Amino acid sequence: MKDERAWGLMYGLACGDALGWPTEFKKLDEIKRIYGPAGIQALPDPAVWTDDTQMTLALVRALIKAGEVDTDTLMSAVAREFIAWSHDPSTPGRAPGGTCLQAAHNLENGVPWRQAGVANSKGCGSVMRVLPVGYLYQHDAARLREIADAQGVCTHGHPAARAACIGGAYMVKLALEDVQVKEWLRRTCDFVGELSPDFDQAFARVGHVLGWTSEEHALAHIGEGWVGEEALALALYCVLRHPNDYVACVQRAANTNGDSDSIACIAGGLMGARLGIQAIPPDWVRRIEDSTYIGQLADALADKRKT
Repeated sequence: MKDERAWGLMYGLACGDALGWPTEFKKLDEIKRIYGPAGIQALPDPAVWTDDTQMTLALVRALIKAGEVDTDTLMSAVAREFIAWSHDPSTPGRAPGGTCLQAAHNLENGVPWRQAGVANSKGCGSVMRVLPVGYLYQHDAARLREIADAQGVCTHGHPAARAACIGGAYMVKLALEDVQVKEWLRRTCDFVGELSPDFDQAFARVGHVLGWTSEEHALAHIGEGWVGEEALALALYCVLRHPNDYVACVQRAANTNGDSDSIACIAGGLMGARLGIQAIPPDWVRRIEDSTYIGQLADALADKRKT
C-alpha cells in the first residue's frame, strides 16, 4: 500500500516546481501581463520540472541506495548521484545553478564532500532538494539535522544555506506529525538554533507580515528566494496563508517576483507531506514529467524508512 504522505511529498514538490518554472526570472507585473491578473494558475503542458526536482530525485536515489550507513558513506553515494546529475544531457536545459555544478565538478575531481561546496554561497540550490531527508528521518531528529546539513554543505557552505537545509527538513517532520502550521515558524527557528543571523532575519520577516492584507506586498517584504533562507521563508509564508489548499499554496508561490520554481517546489513538497497525495489534482499527478518514476521513488523512500 502506498504511503500517501511520501507520494504527496514527491509529487507535491515536482508539480510545484513545474508550475513555477514558466514564471522564474519574471517580475510579478510581467507574469500578470502574460497569464492574467491572477497569474499562472494551471500546470503547464507539458508539465516539465527543473533542476530542483532533478536534484531532489538524485538525492533520494542516494538515500535509498546507500542504506543505513555512516554519514561519510552516505555522502559518497550522494556525491556519485550529483556527479551523474551534472553529466545528464538534460541538465543544461533545466536552469541548473552554477554553485551546484561547480560543487559537482569539485566532487568529481576528488575534493572531499565537506570541502567541495562553494564556501560563501547561500543560494537556494541546497534547500530546494532537502525535503525527503525530513521524511526519511522524521523519527530521528539528530540524524535529520546531520544529513540535511551534510547534503547541503557538499554544494553550499554559507551558514544561512546550512540553516535553511536543516529548517526545511524539519518542517517536513512537523508536517508529517500534523503540527499546526501556526507553530512552524517558532518551532523551526528553535530547532535550527543560532546558526545564521541571515536565516533568523528572513524568518523574522515572515512574522512581520502575517497580518498584512496583501500577499504580494508580504512576499516582496520577505524577499525573492534566490538565497536559501528566503526561499524557505517564502515557501513557509505560502503554507501559512493556504494551509489546507495545495493548489492555492503553490499558485501563490509560483506568482512571485523571484525564484518562483524553487519557492513553489519547497511549498509544494511541504503541503504534499502535510495533506497527502489526495490534495494534489489527479490530472497534475498524471501529467507531471516521469510521473510513474516519481511514484516508484516515493514507494522506495517509504520502504527505506520502514527498515
